[in-house]
Amino acid sequence: MTLSFWLKTVSAAAVLMIAGHAGAQELKFPPGQDQRFNWKSYEDFKAAHADLKGQSLTIFGPWRGEDETLFTSVMKYFAAATGVNATYSSSENYEQQIVIDTSAGSPPNIAILPQPGLLADLASKGYLAPLGDDNAKWVKDNYGAGDSWVGYGTYKGKDGRQAFYALPYKADIKSLVWYVPENFEEAGYEIPKTMEELFKLSDQIVADGGTPWCIGLGSGGATGWPATDWIEDLMLRTQKPEVYDKWVTNEVKFDDPAVVGAIEEFGKFAKNEKYVSGGVAAVASTDFRDSPKGLFGIPPKCYMQHQARSFPPSSRRHEARHRRDFFYMPTYASKADLGKPVLGAGTLAAITKDTPAARAFIDFLKTPIAHEVWMAQSGFLTPFKGVKPEAYGNDTLRKEGQLLISATTFRFDGSDLMPGKIGAGAFWTGMIDYVGGKDAKAAAGNIQKAWDGLK
Repeated sequence: MTLSFWLKTVSAAAVLMIAGHAGAQELKFPPGQDQRFNWKSYEDFKAAHADLKGQSLTIFGPWRGEDETLFTSVMKYFAAATGVNATYSSSENYEQQIVIDTSAGSPPNIAILPQPGLLADLASKGYLAPLGDDNAKWVKDNYGAGDSWVGYGTYKGKDGRQAFYALPYKADIKSLVWYVPENFEEAGYEIPKTMEELFKLSDQIVADGGTPWCIGLGSGGATGWPATDWIEDLMLRTQKPEVYDKWVTNEVKFDDPAVVGAIEEFGKFAKNEKYVSGGVAAVASTDFRDSPKGLFGIPPKCYMQHQARSFPPSSRRHEARHRRDFFYMPTYASKADLGKPVLGAGTLAAITKDTPAARAFIDFLKTPIAHEVWMAQSGFLTPFKGVKPEAYGNDTLRKEGQLLISATTFRFDGSDLMPGKIGAGAFWTGMIDYVGGKDAKAAAGNIQKAWDGLK
């Protein structure tokens, strides 16, 4: 099935063309008028790519709905600057569709995907065009934790040689602890800078008659997944990144002391009756979307909650009474050599059909304006150090962006990198078994048995 046929026949596909002659009046932010943006980067890019007028570019990505609207608002700047006729499409089953289109010989020019493993597979089959050492060096020099991002864009090609194939664009972050500043201020608590201080603060809250944590692992058929974020964050704070990388590929086994140790660190929070709202029995049964509600109680039912950037909608109505904020999940002072790791995810852009317009689009993603236009709206974070922080739409996004820029290590969510039956199966149930009373080594051993049993 060709891409063109699929776009015509599959109703789930979303297609939008941005004409290359798009005028400034169609752009979300008129060039040169809003000083939050780096307009020089736009003008310099425009001057360097004036010979592309009339060419076509097809982009395939994961964004649908509101995210598609936001991405296309960025794409309009590329079209206006170059005169390229740019088309964006997506699908509900985009992972399968990009495999179909590349293997059928009808790929888009650009594929933007959130799965490094899928991109690595496409590269191994010769479906991606190398971006070159210059682009790899650019990412290393211009991104927070640049080496990490280069690693996620580097794969073996069909010839078996390593090359840089995918440029990171748009990131998400998970290493956050949410709290209500008003609650901290009233109690006289300060933000902990180390994990040792975090435990000390938790003990102080207990001594003061409060409960430090809200933890909910419930999520219907996906119950247990919030615990995986805890384990991954703690792995990065107790082990070198190389150990983390070997763990997600099963070179380091689940029942290895390094992994068991991280699970036991999680247990110091989740299996401490005095630490969690509702007691240990409530951890597995409380829905993760309900968990943050305890922060906004009067008095608060808890003071802290570990959660990714996206805050559950069910808790937002409580924000009318209290402003929420976050701090970085701290590292151990005793393990300062591990630097400042950040857990998260991101999308990467690769060339699946090489043309001058495709190369120009990769260059466009290296301009601050390609990031700032989305930053100023919603839901966009970037580790690119060249952007203007004031372009972020609010203070929360700005603080999160700063964490990405200042990170020394960035790692993708480990469970997403594991085989589905492990990362979205045995890992989840193993953590429920653990908080339910099983010891860490036994729970980890069961997960490893499931991994060993994969064909």
